[in-house]
Amino acid sequence: MLIKHTLTATLLCVLLSGCSGLADMEFPGVHKMDIQQGNIITDDMVELLRPGMTRSQVQYVMGTPLIVDTFNDNHWDYVYQLQLGEGGSQEQKLRIIFVNDRVSEIQR
Repeated sequence: MLIKHTLTATLLCVLLSGCSGLADMEFPGVHKMDIQQGNIITDDMVELLRPGMTRSQVQYVMGTPLIVDTFNDNHWDYVYQLQLGEGGSQEQKLRIIFVNDRVSEIQR
């Protein structure tokens, strides 16, 4: 009886270890979704930004920044990443620098 259980367990381990390679295989017809993260940054939005704007005006145009440095809140970073389902990726970054709570510089 012990031999039968040992053989069954061994056979099960061999069969399951063969399945680990399936995760790397590409199955035809399987749709992989695009994954978006962060703040969408459009040219129209960036064109609305002007030096001298207040933080609330920037937030109205761009939304809440993805990254605000807790040690230096004089700049806000907006980051957008798109991971395409069929491979490849895109990334956009925008940094807004404030002096005296007004937009001083816009870095793209």
